[in-house]
Amino acid sequence: MPKAGSARAALILVVLLAVAACGQDNRYAAPPPPKVTVATPVEQEVSRYFEATGNAAAINTVDLVARVQGFVQAISYADGDFVKKGTSLFTIEPEPYRLKVEAAKAAVTSAKATLKQNEAEFARQATLVTKQVSTQANYDKQLALRDSSQADVQSAVANEQQAEINLGYTNVTAPFDGVVSARQVSIGQLVGANSATVLSTIVQIDPIYVNFNASERDVLEARARLAGTGRTTADLLGTPTEIGLQTESGYPHKGKLDYVAPTVDPSTGTLAARAILENSDRVLLPGYFVRVRIPFRPQAALLVSDVAIGSDQGGRYVLIVNKDNVVEQRKVEPGQLIGELRVIEKGLTKDYRVVIGGIMRAIPGQKVEPELGTLAAANQ
Repeated sequence: MPKAGSARAALILVVLLAVAACGQDNRYAAPPPPKVTVATPVEQEVSRYFEATGNAAAINTVDLVARVQGFVQAISYADGDFVKKGTSLFTIEPEPYRLKVEAAKAAVTSAKATLKQNEAEFARQATLVTKQVSTQANYDKQLALRDSSQADVQSAVANEQQAEINLGYTNVTAPFDGVVSARQVSIGQLVGANSATVLSTIVQIDPIYVNFNASERDVLEARARLAGTGRTTADLLGTPTEIGLQTESGYPHKGKLDYVAPTVDPSTGTLAARAILENSDRVLLPGYFVRVRIPFRPQAALLVSDVAIGSDQGGRYVLIVNKDNVVEQRKVEPGQLIGELRVIEKGLTKDYRVVIGGIMRAIPGQKVEPELGTLAAANQ
């Protein structure tokens, strides 16, 4: 029995010693600060842009009308054809008008013959009066006949010119290069009977306009930029303008600014503007909605990775690491995106260490272990 009690006491002692040893080794050790990647903003020259949505518009759109009365004799194009300036499109029976031209020419010839006769008689009367063989009354009468004959010649010539013009109207031609719409009349139809009959419409789409609007704020900012460089709004005309369709990436179509309205529309608070661009391949059609981008002069800017920018109810922000390696939140005003970098208009300086990696581990007010990374310059 004594031996059994001694063994039990020894076992209890061993357990107590083990528990005591465990208590000494189970002290709390704080985890190391989380690692994050930081980088200073990239500083480079950046071309800032004005961006807007606009719509393409034809530079010229004209209804082709019948300016003389007659039956349509020929239609010389297929609906939707692209035609060059001067191409014959419609022929309105020319024979009646050609006959009127011939009649007008004959009237001119007759009037000139009458004038010649009266001029000869006037010259004879003038001679007789000087010789006191004829009376002054005869002289005055022949002078009036000569002047009347001259007027008749002028009138006949004018009638001949009008007849030639009317004959020209029987051949309806394209006033400029463009696409002709579907015809509105048929061969053999009488046109121009009571009023000018619309035959079809021709649309010029090369070059083509792009109309867009700038907000009042954009206008104020643009004018401030111009004033800073000693320029005025008139200096904007001719500025390169880039255009992109809604289904295209980037801005592949190049044009230039050719009009800026002199006033802001008070009902919309916008300023109307227009660009013009070549459209020889006719990719742009009137009515298309397009994206418009106009570059400003390059200026120095700070850029950070776009993924480093967060947002909350207070706006946009980035996380930075201060000199004590503590995370801080900085409100920023982001600008345009260039590649994978975003321009920061306000809120950063070039020496800030911005968190660009491990963002989920960066908690404002907590310490971190920063590792220095780099941001490559963006290509515009």
